[in-house]
Amino acid sequence: MNKTLKIVVLAKQVPDTRNVGKNAMKEDGTVNRAALPAIFNPEDMNALEQALRIKDRYPQTQVFLLTMGPSRAADIIREGLYRGADGGFLLSDRKFAGSDTLATSYALSQALRKLHPDIIIAGRQAIDGDTAQVGPQVAEKLNLPQVTYAEEIMEIDDNRVTIKRRLERGIEIVSSPLPMLVTVHATAAVCRPRNAKQVMKYKYARTLSEDCSDGICYMLPLEGNDHLKITEWGVQDIEGDESSYGLSGSPTKVKKIENIVLQAKEAKKYTASDADIDSLMVELISSHAIG
Repeated sequence: MNKTLKIVVLAKQVPDTRNVGKNAMKEDGTVNRAALPAIFNPEDMNALEQALRIKDRYPQTQVFLLTMGPSRAADIIREGLYRGADGGFLLSDRKFAGSDTLATSYALSQALRKLHPDIIIAGRQAIDGDTAQVGPQVAEKLNLPQVTYAEEIMEIDDNRVTIKRRLERGIEIVSSPLPMLVTVHATAAVCRPRNAKQVMKYKYARTLSEDCSDGICYMLPLEGNDHLKITEWGVQDIEGDESSYGLSGSPTKVKKIENIVLQAKEAKKYTASDADIDSLMVELISSHAIG
């Protein structure tokens, strides 16, 4: 296949909920993002690797990242550039604030209408929400075929994509026409590490809002360095119905969140002796924990 493919990877900067401590929640039940480091959503990294593997096979392919968030979310676009992506787009506007999955998918779909990708690849779900809704909602809004729980994008030929899916009780091989959207499972290949040459090339890549404050630009000039420009779009740039963005476009309302800490009521110590191991096995079997 000699066709040049355009791939957009949907990525999200999320708080690292894998290391939740006692200060992870505020008194009002919301996430204390200041207490948790911001990271590249893990399954979105799996999605990026699938895109880069396609680029390895078909070198004319272009891979771009698309994310939505404050200006600091450009960090994950830089992470993608360090690993082999060709560019990125940041949706950043106060009017996007408070978006649930419906408003988020609307904003992403409006941006994708401008980009016209052949393949959209996203992680199955984000670790801060665990809804697995954004990818499928984007596909529905764009009226595209979608394949979820992908473990490997196996082949692209004759404008069709062959994909291996990881399901609860086995695997499934499916085929889809282009253009299409695919969400990638955590069992897919982990993303490759940063490339030293790419880091040196893109370490100063940034958005306009990162470069300038109050009309004054402080960092290195971007003129003549187009590869360092990370495109930043607001609501006006992607157009659409402004009432569908942010809080006004988010019907999901969280009434209450509780931070529950599980504590052991009793503890028993066992040695490595045969007698203690036999005693443990008898107790586990009698309580139907195993067996």
